[in-house]
Amino acid sequence: MIHVVAVITAKPGKRAEILAAFKANMPAVHAEAGCIEYGPVVDAEGVGPFQTKYGEDTFLVLEKWESLKHLADHAASPHMKAYGAKTKDLIANRVIHVLSPVA
Repeated sequence: MIHVVAVITAKPGKRAEILAAFKANMPAVHAEAGCIEYGPVVDAEGVGPFQTKYGEDTFLVLEKWESLKHLADHAASPHMKAYGAKTKDLIANRVIHVLSPVA
């Protein structure tokens, strides 16, 4: 299994717009072969001082894929290319971490 943590930072005030496009694309991603988990998360509220927040312009995408091949197919899919084109001018920064579980 492959885990992905994508950290998406929107241009100021654009996070909701990106998330709307992201949520519209989710059914197509969930239908992909090998998709185990794929969804956005934001800072939890009321956690306390030990939390380090990402901030109001950032969200993370938590993903699980059956294999690297499934992840590569996802990245090359037409719906992801369309999502990327729709949101590219709204994103300030994007960092993607691809991780393997520790055996």
